[in-house]
Amino acid sequence: MKRVTTMKRITVLLAEDHEIVREGLQKLLKAERDIQVVGAAATGRQAVALTKKLCPAVVVMDIAMPLLNGLEATRQIRQAVPATKVLILSAHSDEAYVEQVMALGAAGYLIKQTSTRFLSEAIRAVHKGDTFFSSSIAKQLHTHYHKASDRVGLVKKKGDRLTSREAEVLQFIAEGQANKQVAAEVGISVKTVEKHRQRLMEKLNLHDTAGLTRYAIAAGIIENSVQLTMV
Repeated sequence: MKRVTTMKRITVLLAEDHEIVREGLQKLLKAERDIQVVGAAATGRQAVALTKKLCPAVVVMDIAMPLLNGLEATRQIRQAVPATKVLILSAHSDEAYVEQVMALGAAGYLIKQTSTRFLSEAIRAVHKGDTFFSSSIAKQLHTHYHKASDRVGLVKKKGDRLTSREAEVLQFIAEGQANKQVAAEVGISVKTVEKHRQRLMEKLNLHDTAGLTRYAIAAGIIENSVQLTMV
């Protein structure tokens, strides 16, 4: 009797807030025999929770995610499930974003303008332990190698100033959420949120919510486009 060999597929979680993009990615990857989409997340917090639950081999992560941005979600995923590889798929190609996600442990970075055929290749590459970049990102990293090395060091130092919870609270504050709303989202008391807000101002030497908002934009914690309507 002939023995049937079952191929072990690469499990993938999609973290993308636009439903039409998520569905398109799912259809694209469904055609790949060695890749299986096991879940999809519409927010950064969902991405972290589902990664902890499903332990996918690869998370395809957008940076501009609501509730918890892709940068912080990547950091939390790498801390909680280090075996899972994070592949960034974003419209952002700014050097600052690239440096931050690489410093946080992302294994690859694709821009959404890249041909779709590269997505499956990138998933296979990061799953094997390699890195994978869109050509423009790879060129950018190569051209600015020494400069990037110095700046990544600064990003790490800057990032170390905030705990994961402080960064999470900061995003909600910068997005215009009241203390009561933040407390409900994060699962802490209003008093604890107030303490976090005060601690953030002390750590960053800022004196009001507008200052925290500007810092969040500069640090890539929220998008400029989102915050422009609130400042």
